[in-house]
Amino acid sequence: MTFRFEPVPESIVEQMREINARFSAAELPDPATAEGLAVMRATTFQVPAPVELVPVDRVVSGPAGEASVRIFRPAGPVTGVVFHVHGGGFVLGAPADDDAVNDLLARTAGVAVVSTRYRLAPEHPFPAALDDCLAAAGWLAGAVEEEFGTDRIVVSGYSAGGHLAVQTLLRLRDKFPELFRKVVGASLVFGVYDLTRTPSSRSAAPDTPVLPPRWIDQFVGMAFPGLGDEELRDGAYSPLYADLHGLPPALFTVGELDPLLDDSLFMAARWRAAGGASELAVWPESPHGFVGMTPPTGLPAQRRINAWVKALLLGARQPLDAELGGRAGQSN
Repeated sequence: MTFRFEPVPESIVEQMREINARFSAAELPDPATAEGLAVMRATTFQVPAPVELVPVDRVVSGPAGEASVRIFRPAGPVTGVVFHVHGGGFVLGAPADDDAVNDLLARTAGVAVVSTRYRLAPEHPFPAALDDCLAAAGWLAGAVEEEFGTDRIVVSGYSAGGHLAVQTLLRLRDKFPELFRKVVGASLVFGVYDLTRTPSSRSAAPDTPVLPPRWIDQFVGMAFPGLGDEELRDGAYSPLYADLHGLPPALFTVGELDPLLDDSLFMAARWRAAGGASELAVWPESPHGFVGMTPPTGLPAQRRINAWVKALLLGARQPLDAELGGRAGQSN
């Protein structure tokens, strides 16, 4: 496992501290109320950024059912396809929320990006979201060569989408092995992998920027109603407890101030212990959701992710590690 605490200039660290102070002081809606949830669903959390490619929305059908997807295609040749799952605590969000990051990924890594829509809690509790992700991933894995001229897929997920991305990988591995073999990597960004909360989540303060502890409890309660901690520690719900054997190389990206920091620390270690290659990138003074939300570290993090995806698909992992340099520790 490679652990890397990403080096950034002190000027950027100071910018992030100012941003975090504003996040911590913000008045937050209550997602457990209809009014608060409506406010959150109407809020744009990403910083606006120019989009050069034109996305296409489609309804597709595969071995696990019908799904709605949003597709970005690069102007040139496609080296692979990224299957992306958006975040939003299982209760909000849509593929279009990540248009800017997916557009940049498609253009800089030379990949097509297929982002799936999934049903949201509390109207549709788990496993509705996972069923939708599996339907979209199953279609993509079966149609990738005909649609995109490649057989290489990287699975990506942000926040709750990181959870759903790992669960989708596990379902493909166990139920559709012939489709799973086309997945060559996973980019997992500030995901939640233990629904009963890791130490960093349990020790978070009420003024933790972006993702206060009460939101974590509320989101889990809305998406996984009626389940206690012991039930949630089952790998079918919390992927940190799942059998992780046979999974592809993964890059875990997370912010230093994210209450879900330990989710990525622990998951990257368990991924490696199960035999898979894993890299962990921790970004200083960065809160939950910083990719796409806080340009001072969010844009460098996007570039890091995009370079990793591109190098993985080109089969040039070692040159990328040498090029990135910085403070990294290697253990085998």
